[in-house]
Amino acid sequence: MRSTKTSEESGGPREAARHPPPRSSPTLRGGWTPPPALSVAWAAILPPPAQRGGGPGWGAPLVSRIPRPSNAWLGWFRRYADRYLAKHFHAVRLAKGGRPAAVPSERPLVVYLNHPSWWDPLIGLHLAFRFFPERQHFAPIEAKALERYKLLGKLGFFGVDVGSRHGAREFSETARAILAAPRSTIWITPAGRFTDPRERPIELRSGLGHLASKVRPATFLPLAVEYPFWDERTPEALARFGEPIDSADADLAPNAWTELLAARLLAAQDALAESARTRDPKRFEVLLGGEAGVGGTYDLFRRLRARLGGKTFRAAHGDPKGDD
Repeated sequence: MRSTKTSEESGGPREAARHPPPRSSPTLRGGWTPPPALSVAWAAILPPPAQRGGGPGWGAPLVSRIPRPSNAWLGWFRRYADRYLAKHFHAVRLAKGGRPAAVPSERPLVVYLNHPSWWDPLIGLHLAFRFFPERQHFAPIEAKALERYKLLGKLGFFGVDVGSRHGAREFSETARAILAAPRSTIWITPAGRFTDPRERPIELRSGLGHLASKVRPATFLPLAVEYPFWDERTPEALARFGEPIDSADADLAPNAWTELLAARLLAAQDALAESARTRDPKRFEVLLGGEAGVGGTYDLFRRLRARLGGKTFRAAHGDPKGDD
């Protein structure tokens, strides 16, 4: 096979391996060129083609796997999601004392949460814009789902081939490249399956620990969520942020990181569960008010009866002084 230039001519194979030629910054469809931080991460992290595994989409450059969120779509979907949450929940509440710790905007942030319900992404979206409006948010999703619902890419989702070694490797590479850019945040449900919020012990997949061992410095912030029914027809959406961990504070193996991150998430879940069991709204702050009462003809009758009795109609069934 003919070659215009061999590795020996450029200093030998070992020298070539130590000093590979720089890769140019790729351009995505639509003419968007990634910021310098992502270009550097792409060149440093993506292995040569000969070292890549198989699987759908694996041969694509890493930067093409990084989603390009649309601010217009995000703004529309955020408004839609808030209306949808208000329709299906009595309230979205954050436990008092459970607000997230301040994280410098330039610091990579990974928010990892338990996964009790289909509602988790919408709750995460609301919390993301409520507490981290200056950041760009991303989240992994099964690659097949992203292929089917391409709109999710405009909302910051990136595809992962779940349950395979090359899929785990793709996730690690893509996540590290995303976190190389300033103000980037990734939201992860590391259990990898739906789990009851009271299930103990909690088990996290190893990918989160591997990520913590490779991305330094970065802040890993646990988030506990659950959706109990209290006094109303619709459930409560409850959340609590836990104690953050800085990956630069410890030099741990991936397994040790997984155990530490699981312990912090468990502490947040236990604290939230203790507050949820009291069914006391005073232990929470309301982030978003939603549906109350029964609705329909029954509430129409209750409203009419209150008016005839000279009373103020209140749809909720709980303590009128309970919600702050």
